[in-house]
Amino acid sequence: MAWTQADLDAVDAALTSGTKSVTFSDGRQITNQDSDKLLAVRNVIKAELIASATGVTPRLRTTRARMCRR
Repeated sequence: MAWTQADLDAVDAALTSGTKSVTFSDGRQITNQDSDKLLAVRNVIKAELIASATGVTPRLRTTRARMCRR
């Protein structure tokens, strides 16, 4: 699916109002239990909009944790 600015605006509105359900421009709807998942959706939409506007594909970041026991 190609994301639109209206989709990003809908997610932003849901985040600011506390709504857990978002309906996108193509009619699909998502309902999340927490705002962390909604933030993840927002980041995906924003990255894809930036990529389509600039022609540059964003690189995914990988984080590794190192744990030491002392």
